[in-house]
Amino acid sequence: MGLCQRWLRLRIPVLQACELHTLSETSGPTPPRWLAERLGLFEELWAAQVRRVASVAQKEARTIEISLPGGQKVEGVAWNTTPYQLARQISLTLADTAVAALVNGEPYDLERPLETDSDLRFLTFDSPEGKAVFWHSSAHVLGAAAEQFLGAVLCRGPSTECGFYHDIFLGKERTVQGSELPALEQTCQKIAADAQPFRRLEASRDQLRQLFKDNPFKLHMIEEKVTGPTATVYGCGMLVDLCRGPHLRHTGQIGVLKLLTNSSSVWRSPGNPETLQRVSGISFPTVELLRAWEAQREEAELRDHRRIGKKQELFFFHELSPGSCFFLPRGTRVYNALVAFIRAEYARRGFLEVKTPTLFSTKLWERSGHWEHYREDMFALQPPGTGRPVGSQSDRYARHPGDTLALKPMNCPAHCLMFAHRPRSWRELPIRLADFGALHRAEASGSLGGLTRLWRFQQDDAHIFCAPDQLEAEIQGCLEFLRSVYAVLGFSFHLSLSTRPPGFLGEPCLWDQAEQVLQQALEEFGEPWDLSPGDGAFYGPKIDVHLRDALGRPHQCGTIQLDFQLPLRFDLQYKGQAGALERPVLIHRAVLGSVERLLGVLAESCGGKWPLWLSPFQVAVIPVGTEQEEYAREVHQSLRAAGLISDLDADSGLTLSRRVRRAQLAHYNFQFVVGQKEQSRRTVNVRTRDSRRLGERDLTGAVQRLLELQDSRVSNAEEIF
Repeated sequence: MGLCQRWLRLRIPVLQACELHTLSETSGPTPPRWLAERLGLFEELWAAQVRRVASVAQKEARTIEISLPGGQKVEGVAWNTTPYQLARQISLTLADTAVAALVNGEPYDLERPLETDSDLRFLTFDSPEGKAVFWHSSAHVLGAAAEQFLGAVLCRGPSTECGFYHDIFLGKERTVQGSELPALEQTCQKIAADAQPFRRLEASRDQLRQLFKDNPFKLHMIEEKVTGPTATVYGCGMLVDLCRGPHLRHTGQIGVLKLLTNSSSVWRSPGNPETLQRVSGISFPTVELLRAWEAQREEAELRDHRRIGKKQELFFFHELSPGSCFFLPRGTRVYNALVAFIRAEYARRGFLEVKTPTLFSTKLWERSGHWEHYREDMFALQPPGTGRPVGSQSDRYARHPGDTLALKPMNCPAHCLMFAHRPRSWRELPIRLADFGALHRAEASGSLGGLTRLWRFQQDDAHIFCAPDQLEAEIQGCLEFLRSVYAVLGFSFHLSLSTRPPGFLGEPCLWDQAEQVLQQALEEFGEPWDLSPGDGAFYGPKIDVHLRDALGRPHQCGTIQLDFQLPLRFDLQYKGQAGALERPVLIHRAVLGSVERLLGVLAESCGGKWPLWLSPFQVAVIPVGTEQEEYAREVHQSLRAAGLISDLDADSGLTLSRRVRRAQLAHYNFQFVVGQKEQSRRTVNVRTRDSRRLGERDLTGAVQRLLELQDSRVSNAEEIF
């Protein structure tokens, strides 16, 4: 039974859920009956927890030692002293700005009593971890507003790298209208102004089922993700939500909240997928921070890669091929230059490029484990001539996977087949296979956006098969590969080690070994890194690479993943030095990640002013008058013959200065102006897009210098020409 049918059967008040409230009603629309029932149960459980904690505090009161930031040590009382009390002792400013704490490295609510000796740190909005807490709490405020104002059934509401969103369910036909966002935002602001406290409650599985009996999405999460006897929920006003936390002390810490967009998303479950409504937003402690963000956002909109792609005729999208990009000649030039860069690095670093099929039997994905963990994100189809039409997505998955084919969403299983197709020797290792093959992933249509999320894309995907004693050196080589490429592209980066997630494949001891290897490599690499517990892939831990563009915005592109599982699943072996068969270790790695996405990030980072080696606008050749057109064409052909990008502007209807200005506004790296003097001397007069005049240069020498600058992939060719 689909979730929508279950929702209707539970008799959630559909008419109330689908009413459109007017602005005048937002001050207090009548909440659905099930909200009051849920809150009543929460209050009963909360009162019982307060009594229980008070009893524990009385029985187990003892002195504990607390290490504060800066090395100071103070004493506290177990089950009584809270991080917020200690923050007030340090300074009232810290108490006001702290959003959560880290207790022995674990995120912790400020009002939650400490239970044992603790190393205490405070998180503020200035840190990435603090922003995550702040925006996660803001997502709860949005969820509360959606329940009260729209009668919504909540699904999930996480923080993101640049704000938060909440996915909600309003029924099969109902959607969130853009015209409703102002009233929904007003409800959020009222909840924030009320300074409603966040209250953390530990509940048993049976209690969780009672609390969320009217929410089939939460019931599904409870069955799937709550593996222990209890889990935490947070209450905030009328909202009660399943959540690990931590959260702000109260909603009044949210100084300003702004809703941004509404779109659709999909709830993926073993039953029929349900269409959800996604509302996203941003929030800050102060209005001043919002104003600064708005100014940065305006700059980002001017640099939006979709805007640049249209203006510079790089690429476009068409409804007849959703989730896929059409690269025009200029965009293909940039795309190919990126791929050529990585290919040159592959040759230098001992990678071997291969090509693998796009379509595979789902037996392959069963064997690799992707069918169990990833099939909802795969495009599946029925082979021709089987005589059975393909129905819904879930119908396809319900049949035995032997009947089904799927477009590959990643290359690793195909590379495992390539490794296994003949006997291997230790002398061949490490084997580094690289593949630019097209990949297809069934992202929710509501999450598609420009080049950042596509159904069809390519990666600089590579897999390294190595012996265990080669692992550390190979990881170091991958990290150095990343640093080298990002230096050329002008990106700074930060690394994070993501450890085993819930539902991981394999034995815990292998995961421990893999995580230790990656941690050791990171420590020796010398770049900053942090720990992301539970964010690893289902088959192994990974190092995620978060680069920052010219606007300081983070992007997750590259990755290094360690995998002990696929070699086991595909029974990969090689003959070791002693003659016995041994098991290789697999490293998944990508530097650019999706080439399309990285191209979009680069376009926004440089604002359409491409470095010479990537530029689709390298040289504009401009004759002074009609008498120099023939020579200008010769210059134009010389540049093209050398493999450079050249355009000729012989528009006699415009003055020379206007044509030069037009080329500069189009971001041509160089303008070669040719007049009578240049024609007679076979020279060119060189100007740059930033209006610098470099003077007269010999044509042959100028072409040769451009080639040198292009081949060296410098970012400042105009300055050092």
